[in-house]
Amino acid sequence: MKTIDALQAALAGEHAAVYLTGVLGAQASSSRQHALYAVLVDAYREHRRRRDELTVFIHDLGAVPVASDVTYDLPAQMTTAAELNDAALQLERRIAKTYGQLVENTAGAQRRWALVALNEVAVRQVEFRGTPEMFPGSH
Repeated sequence: MKTIDALQAALAGEHAAVYLTGVLGAQASSSRQHALYAVLVDAYREHRRRRDELTVFIHDLGAVPVASDVTYDLPAQMTTAAELNDAALQLERRIAKTYGQLVENTAGAQRRWALVALNEVAVRQVEFRGTPEMFPGSH
């Protein structure tokens, strides 16, 4: 995979992550599910920041950043806190795989950026009650 392709894939993943964390956050209650709501809001902000940074990286390489889809498939069940948490955990696991590919296909400053992003995703997985992994994003 070329570096630009890996960057575009990561950007596409972040577009989906921004969409889904926004939907999940809108389904959570800040008063009844305060901890979950707070983590979802933080995840939303982080995914937006990463999306914007990836857009700049791609643009600086002279390529046109991939656009977001109009809509994305949503989990079938999003009514309980457990279902919202599970959906967020699955999202973070998917984006970890994307960042794993980005680490594999970049070098220098871009690889360091991808490693930091992968680390943040791994921490967020634990916040969503995921199991810590030796090599997040590797499977």
